[in-house]
Amino acid sequence: MTDSPLPAPLAVLVVDDEAPARERLRDVLGDVAAEQPNRVVGLAANGIEALSMLGGGGVDLILTDIRMPAMDGIELARHVARLDPAPAVIFTTAYDEYAVRAFELAAVDYLLKPVRAVRLAEALAKARRLRPPADEILRRIAPSVRSHFSVSERGRILLVPVADVLFLKAEQKYVVARTRDREYLLDESLVQLEEEFPGQFLRIHRNCLIAPRRVKGVARATTGEDGEAHWVVLLEGLAEQLPVSRRQWPQVKDALGV
Repeated sequence: MTDSPLPAPLAVLVVDDEAPARERLRDVLGDVAAEQPNRVVGLAANGIEALSMLGGGGVDLILTDIRMPAMDGIELARHVARLDPAPAVIFTTAYDEYAVRAFELAAVDYLLKPVRAVRLAEALAKARRLRPPADEILRRIAPSVRSHFSVSERGRILLVPVADVLFLKAEQKYVVARTRDREYLLDESLVQLEEEFPGQFLRIHRNCLIAPRRVKGVARATTGEDGEAHWVVLLEGLAEQLPVSRRQWPQVKDALGV
């Protein structure tokens, strides 16, 4: 009786803001390579670095810490899920028992630090059939709101800082995110974005949210055949005037203090 052939090596990207933790995980991956073939294709200190390494593909699995500066592991996973094909994601965490229970309920795989060889081998075996966690699940267990939106362009992820977005406008199946420089198409719901960023964006119309911090003023304008006057919002660095609906004007007026 012959032994079953070993599976092809998993290409693994290790993400942790602490260099000793990255090195330890790489060592443990080496320890289990005979049982679960793998090769480390990159080491990153945060989610932004990790995403920059994914442009060319070739990553099967991301082992990522959760709490990291610049971009945490949960947000990284949310952006990664937009890739096609998307690498599997397994979190490494020092979370307490209550937080770990949240991961179990969400069916998201995780490794408790310090990562042990036996448990890592089990996770690698599971990773071969693991799908990226759903965005809804990741939002539920996220330690903080996203710092970036992500757009998939030509097989890579383009990051758009939330702080740079002037407004979000629903158009057909997509949401247009407008910065000073250009527009980006987000495959997300305007309602969902409003719920996720309650303090950062303000609804002025059923199809539009604005960044209040970027408002330079409001004005009266007339449009249409009847010439009826309505309020518009003026944003920094943008010539376009955004109409405020009658329904939203009382809330907009109070929020902007006008």
